[in-house]
Amino acid sequence: MNFVFTEEQDELRKAVNRFLAEKSPETEVRRLMETDEGYDPSVWTQMAEQLGLQSLAIPEEFGGSGFTFVELSIVLEEMGAALLCAPFFSTVVLAANAILESGDDTAKAEYLPGIADGSTIATLALAEDNGRPELSAVTCAASAADGGYVLNGHKNYVIDGHLANLIIVAAVTDKGLSLFAVAGDAAGLTKTQLPTMDQTRKQARLEFMNTPARLIGTDGDALAGLTKTLDLVAVGLAAEQVGGAQRCLDASVDYAKNRIQFGRPIGSFQAIKHKCADMLLEVESAKSAAYYASFAAAEDSDELPVVASLAKSYCSEAYFHAAAENIQIHGGIGFTWEHPAHLYFKRAKSSELLFGDPTYHREQLAQRIGL
Repeated sequence: MNFVFTEEQDELRKAVNRFLAEKSPETEVRRLMETDEGYDPSVWTQMAEQLGLQSLAIPEEFGGSGFTFVELSIVLEEMGAALLCAPFFSTVVLAANAILESGDDTAKAEYLPGIADGSTIATLALAEDNGRPELSAVTCAASAADGGYVLNGHKNYVIDGHLANLIIVAAVTDKGLSLFAVAGDAAGLTKTQLPTMDQTRKQARLEFMNTPARLIGTDGDALAGLTKTLDLVAVGLAAEQVGGAQRCLDASVDYAKNRIQFGRPIGSFQAIKHKCADMLLEVESAKSAAYYASFAAAEDSDELPVVASLAKSYCSEAYFHAAAENIQIHGGIGFTWEHPAHLYFKRAKSSELLFGDPTYHREQLAQRIGL
């Protein structure tokens, strides 16, 4: 397994970094946070048509560019650093991977080209009331009707569920856990946007009442595909967290160099030095975990189930610690709403809990290695 980024991958990082510096500055993040949609459609179109970000990791046969999860992780890292407000994670990481891992070539040909060209905003509806990614806890029911299926039940904490025009739903039939596609405007579907601590990432509650749905894959045979999807989601989220943690570290070091107290920069004080040194160690370690996991995902390695949980648990804690220390190092100004530190703190906490907190993933890791 090769753990060195190529020249082309480095150029991809630079291009995405430049694009986000222009399109997702703090002022734009704050503006989009306050909107119901939570994203700028023109920027979403530019991402698809000019940079090809939505199509990056989708196979060429389904309208994509055919790159790997490594390139996708690079993009996610830069998006996490910029706190990009867009339905990228829900569409490209959640929904696209659920479809790709379903084994249904007809569904891939039907849905993936729209994701690749940016015309489709999609999401994966999995969690219910407890918010945990436990496939065994799914109770949303699907039943055969009129040559197809209908769904009854609800899903909670669905990322971008309020605006998605394609919703991939995990539901239970008489044969077991299955995967379904539901149109965003389907009859019997009720979308309710939820108040969230992290306003940069919108969530919704979805209720299904005899809602027509299309079966993806084989009835009762979705467990393996969804399990793999959740591992890929954990890796993608870890990449985002690394980007945010690095941005918190950079902000802390910059402030420590320039903030003068008692006639000297606060970075010369031992307490601040120790905080920055600890943050650096954790951020670099988080990068190692996230990068290893992304290469494992790209090569479809047998290690993926283990390294996915390892990366998600470690990167979650590293990001939250970096975000908290960033506030502490900034002192009084770091506690104000006007300072961006609180935006990263909220994203760090929500990402820590999303798709399993560190305790959940450490338990899953222990089970997977036989402890």
